[in-house]
Amino acid sequence: MANTVKAEVVVLGGGPGGYSAAFRAADLGKQVVLIERGTCLGGVCLNVGCIPSKALLHAAGVINEAEASAECGISFAKPKVDIEQLRSWKDGIVSKLTAGLATLAKRRKVEVIYGVGEFVGANKIAVRGEDETVVEFERAIIAAGSEPVSLPFMPDDLRIINSTGALALESVPKKMLIIGGGIIGLEMATVYAALGSEITIVEFMEQLIPGADLDLVKPLARSLKSKTNNIMLKTKVIAVTAKDDGLYVDFEGENAPEGQLVFDKILVAVGRKPNGKSIAAEKAGINVDERGFITVDEQLKTNIENVYAIGDIIGNPMLAHKAVHEGCMVAEIIAGEKVAHQAKCIPSVAYTDPEISWVGLTENMAQEQSINFEKGSFPWMACGRALSMGRSEGMTKLLFDPKTEKLLGAGIVGPNAGEMIAELVLAIEKGCTASDIANTIHPHPTLSETVMMSAEAFLGTMTDLYMPKRR
Repeated sequence: MANTVKAEVVVLGGGPGGYSAAFRAADLGKQVVLIERGTCLGGVCLNVGCIPSKALLHAAGVINEAEASAECGISFAKPKVDIEQLRSWKDGIVSKLTAGLATLAKRRKVEVIYGVGEFVGANKIAVRGEDETVVEFERAIIAAGSEPVSLPFMPDDLRIINSTGALALESVPKKMLIIGGGIIGLEMATVYAALGSEITIVEFMEQLIPGADLDLVKPLARSLKSKTNNIMLKTKVIAVTAKDDGLYVDFEGENAPEGQLVFDKILVAVGRKPNGKSIAAEKAGINVDERGFITVDEQLKTNIENVYAIGDIIGNPMLAHKAVHEGCMVAEIIAGEKVAHQAKCIPSVAYTDPEISWVGLTENMAQEQSINFEKGSFPWMACGRALSMGRSEGMTKLLFDPKTEKLLGAGIVGPNAGEMIAELVLAIEKGCTASDIANTIHPHPTLSETVMMSAEAFLGTMTDLYMPKRR
């Protein structure tokens, strides 16, 4: 017979959005039960996503930087990579963070139940774990996340992996095909190329990272071209045949090769899909669309009065930092606080080499939506800090409203672009103008100066380059 647990607030999913919602609700005095289908908190992001991938990208960056140092007269021997030790180091980082989350849950008296949760009614969730538990709740927050999209024509073969398998780092294949030129695929291309794999990338769209502006992607594309075997744009995989000596792949499209190519391993990185159809939401009367997304209002409430949803499961962008923000807000709403903050912008980052980050309006979006803008940009080849790092390929650009001169969007490509974008997120949220940014003294010499100088380029006040204002 199932155990019964009562909760003021139950959170379904222990990823960044879920545990943030649970912890914030507990801090606000609510009695909280958190359901996690894995064996520890942190969800995809911490266990098989953001954190382990950044650990491996750091290792790849060390290898690449050592190789690049030859240009300034410092040469190293070819690195010897101990895959088992690298994997253990990566797993150790994840373990430290998951252990920390378990401690935080305990201190906040959040009851964590491990197992697969499904709705069995408007106020009940059944959890199948070591024992079956039924959680009766007053309010529920769905934070069930998403999972990798699979391709239906792929054979059932251990050599065909998704992002989870790539991050497990079981081996370094000699020849690896990455299907999908988005952020996940390119991050893994960066890692495996540095570790010695011969990488081929195939992308159906006409550019890598289709969501970003092409001028931001070009420096990365040039870098990847020198580190990979082939990048095939406007091309798709139409068939894969698994044989003992390899995976035989057929392609179709503008840049498809003649005949089959053979690979030792294939990474499928064509996107993620929400888990809305895997939680038996219909038993609670919750509306889930055909793609698996759950519709919510401005306070993230579903069509059921006492049930909320956050994160990947309510729509794009599927980003951990978006889910965390939503989780905390819902917890505050449930606790009776009058909040309905809607973020003006959500930043995106590709942790490739070079990194790419963008926020707010992109040039692609402006053209599609017929939005007027003017641009100020600064090439890093004129940035002393970038030159001293041997990284002159970068660029910073800012998009402004021509009338109000308020910042509408920003994009950065280059080392530490993911760190630099935060200033511009805040600038958009606070309605900063070009003058606000240009008149803010930035430290010299830094990469962050390029933000100030891009604003100066828009205003026509720059002295580091000759860029008079054109009206």
